[in-house]
Amino acid sequence: MVGALLSESMFAGHAAAAGSAVAVAAALTHPLDTLKTLLQVSAGSGQKLSFFQVVDRVRSVSGLSGLYNGIGWSMLGMMSGMGARFGVFEILTAFYKDGREDEYVYVAEALLAGIVGGATEAVVSTPFELLKLRGQVSSTAKSRSMGATKSLSELVPVAWKLLPTYNPDQKMWNQTLSLLTTLPKKHSNMAVALKQYPWLLTGSGRPPLASEVKRPSDIISLEGWQALWRGLRPGIVRDCVFGGIFFSTWQFIHIGMLNWKALDIDPPPRSINGVGPVSPLAASLAAGISGSIAAAASHTLDTAKCRSQCIVIPKYIAMERKLLRWKAPGNWIERVTGTSPADRNILFRGIWLRMARSGLASFAVVGSYLFAVDHFF
Repeated sequence: MVGALLSESMFAGHAAAAGSAVAVAAALTHPLDTLKTLLQVSAGSGQKLSFFQVVDRVRSVSGLSGLYNGIGWSMLGMMSGMGARFGVFEILTAFYKDGREDEYVYVAEALLAGIVGGATEAVVSTPFELLKLRGQVSSTAKSRSMGATKSLSELVPVAWKLLPTYNPDQKMWNQTLSLLTTLPKKHSNMAVALKQYPWLLTGSGRPPLASEVKRPSDIISLEGWQALWRGLRPGIVRDCVFGGIFFSTWQFIHIGMLNWKALDIDPPPRSINGVGPVSPLAASLAAGISGSIAAAASHTLDTAKCRSQCIVIPKYIAMERKLLRWKAPGNWIERVTGTSPADRNILFRGIWLRMARSGLASFAVVGSYLFAVDHFF
């Protein structure tokens, strides 16, 4: 009955096929994506955890099930992002093919359409990717006692509203009070008055870990709505590079397969329309190869985006930077792409995992989609 309903509605059938394909791809590739993300965000100037150390950390803290943390957000992000990417690509290529004798798209046209589709994908999927990443990093973070946080909320309700999930630094607080005791006292109780300033209660103002701020309500309360699109700049550049290379490579391989298939046709076809479609397996393999190549070309930007999304920036710090007209460090390329100069030596971490993940995801999405469409229609 469901199959008959989907076959009668063209849009519903293709939407169901695309949704099932994305679900299959996300289930297959999410552990690889989690390990890739943990390799990227765990590296620093002092340490670079190896692949086996990351796996052991996940197994000891949350078990192997921790590899699937954030899979729900991953599915939503893939559905919205891939829908935008392929939808924009199909719309633009329809304009390219309008008025032509055969349905032929040049590689350069596929490149331009893929760039526009990638930019659209970045805008749509960035909030889901941030929530997914916050869930992934929590798989290696041990839960901390909430006693200090509860005492903060009971002691100063105003600070609790401004700085949720913060833990007060008692040592820094005592040092601050000792320095201020030398000043002339014009307030009856200076210590109580200073507790109304949340950055003094937290000592150095060090924000919580990304694993502690992973729910949408916590992110919006602490960092603001704009935090959901953190990493958008490197994300747009990354997805433009990925989309352009993915579709141009796929179109190049597809044209090559059609030309190879035309050699066995007698008499030779007059146009590319006379060759017929390639097999679903060939189309899936072409998509998988294209996805791996595009992932390798855009991986440094993916690392920059993941590391920027793993940083918690409270609203008052963002406001201070805006008032002080703070400029990001680095050369102009790093500022345009949103890459930190401190990450120059770790931008290629996890590249093989991302290539495997993107190749397998592209293969699974195209293969599952063609298989579902064949059975629905």
